[in-house]
Amino acid sequence: MKDDILSTVVPPGSKVLWVASSGGHFAQLSRFADASAAHADSRWVTFDTPQTQGAATRFEKTYFPYVAPRDWRGVGRAAALTKSLLAREHFDMCISTGAALALGVLPVAAARGISTHYIESVSRVAGPSVTGRLLHRVPRINTYTQHRSWAGKNWEWIGSVLDTWTSHPRHDVVTPRKIFVTLGTIKPYRFDRAIDAVLGVTRPDDDVVWQLGCTTRHDLPGTVHNEISPAAFHHYAATSDITVTHAGVGSIMQLLDMGITPSIVVREREASEHVDDHQRQIADEMTRRGLAFELDLSAPDRVTLDRSARRIALAA
Repeated sequence: MKDDILSTVVPPGSKVLWVASSGGHFAQLSRFADASAAHADSRWVTFDTPQTQGAATRFEKTYFPYVAPRDWRGVGRAAALTKSLLAREHFDMCISTGAALALGVLPVAAARGISTHYIESVSRVAGPSVTGRLLHRVPRINTYTQHRSWAGKNWEWIGSVLDTWTSHPRHDVVTPRKIFVTLGTIKPYRFDRAIDAVLGVTRPDDDVVWQLGCTTRHDLPGTVHNEISPAAFHHYAATSDITVTHAGVGSIMQLLDMGITPSIVVREREASEHVDDHQRQIADEMTRRGLAFELDLSAPDRVTLDRSARRIALAA
């Protein structure tokens, strides 16, 4: 993020209500929050997940019920809970990176006169999400993009979290044998194509750990989990030669922080794997920057894993 905009958006000592769905939205806003000089009494509104429970943040958390994409009843519940929260506690600012949770919280905050800001996810390379387009129409909500290419009068460029890393060759050449596969936890979307692609490039002597979310399978070699804690995620990624991850921003950022250049698999709306095709956008941006290699689900190749294993991500 650009430091000059950060200090302008969040004046030192401001009491901020940080709002983000779990996953990549929370991971991005956490970086923004950690870099700010917000008041210690600032607060998070997010979902109760292993990721958010284990997050090392200096601010207290309030957990709202999960709001799925396009879950308008859930948005309404979040709005009602926000009204109750703001009746009890004062905030100078409200800042969010999405997703559906933001639709329930930010309009309520703006209507109460709180300085309200929405930062579009870095995964939205080509333009704003549905959440962003809707919030842009709400009076007194300021909107920001992480991509200069579509910045303009109504969307101020704030810099990109991806500027944090660069990719470099490893000095030690690694031939992947221990593989960690993580598909995230977004519900209710399965991702069988990714599993089948990985099975197509693994070998009998590979040691594979799977984190599948809601993609329940009983035909897999190795160790299988539906969900894992942040500590387990870190352990499996750190002790593997290569990590294969869905193109979710939260997982990607955590791996880059660990120095890992992952192989990524892309969820597609047409295959009923996600609500839209924003993972295609972030995958293209990651590969353009050399921060990841994409495993082609229609023609998977072991070479992709080899390439990822021979690169390292470093702080820019």
